[in-house]
Amino acid sequence: MMANVTFSSPRMGKDVTVYAIAGDRGTVLAVAKQHKIPIPFDCQDGECGSCLVEVTHLNPTTTYGKYGIALTEKEKEMLKQLGKITKEEIVNAEVNDMPPRHRLACQCFVRNEDILVTFEGDETLPVQTPHISHAAKRFTGGIEIGSLSEFLGYAVKVEEDAALHFDGLADQMAACGNSEVAALFRQLAGFSRLHLAEAQARAGTLDHDVVVPPDYVWPDHATPERTSLLAGDPALTRLDGLRAALQGERRGYEFYLSVAAKSQDEDIIAMAKLFVREEAEHVKVLEAWITREEWAANHPEPEPASAS
Repeated sequence: MMANVTFSSPRMGKDVTVYAIAGDRGTVLAVAKQHKIPIPFDCQDGECGSCLVEVTHLNPTTTYGKYGIALTEKEKEMLKQLGKITKEEIVNAEVNDMPPRHRLACQCFVRNEDILVTFEGDETLPVQTPHISHAAKRFTGGIEIGSLSEFLGYAVKVEEDAALHFDGLADQMAACGNSEVAALFRQLAGFSRLHLAEAQARAGTLDHDVVVPPDYVWPDHATPERTSLLAGDPALTRLDGLRAALQGERRGYEFYLSVAAKSQDEDIIAMAKLFVREEAEHVKVLEAWITREEWAANHPEPEPASAS
């Protein structure tokens, strides 16, 4: 049987209706990709929330629609993190099989019913975003940001803490004689200070008394860009150090992305998106750096021929 799926978005010149075969276990995202509908997506596995859509069930034959839905724990958790599902919707989904208004296109399967799929599409965020790791969940809860000044205080704290952290790691590396990785961490600390100066400049345009939050307000008592404690291992290589730094940058990216997704304040959202774009660029730089290091490690220069 066929189902009509209508896609609507400000990114499209007009609404587009396509036919989908119900029952073939195809997702809304799969249908969109097949018909070149520009729904944003990244992980395609319910982990990042980038394919958020609003689904309207047209002409349902019963109060809850003709066909029940299966809302996975993964999708439910992501919708909760994005602030796009209420307690009532969760109960209705679990007890009555009533679909919530918002879904993840990669997790929502097309049924034998006509639906309207609406999505915003966010052109202020990077088209190709860094992969969202499971660690994102550690930095999306427990922090409610109420004003732009407060958000900038958090941004200053993130970059300030990253610089101090890399300086501390550099000291550890130097103390154990690992000068190569010590130099790398000094360089990364310098980059963090550049980012700190940018955050402070933005904070200075609003309020010279922006409060930098103390450590205890952060989940796990650590700011997002702190690397794993294993990054202080004296046996670290440059490649190990870069990978640890990349982990921290990704967490910083995830933190700003969650703020942009969860906040109801337009000023906070706009500023958070600026940091999202910058952190995405930092991630790309580190990924490229790691690729070069990996290539060099796998293609060592040949030893010079000894004189006979």
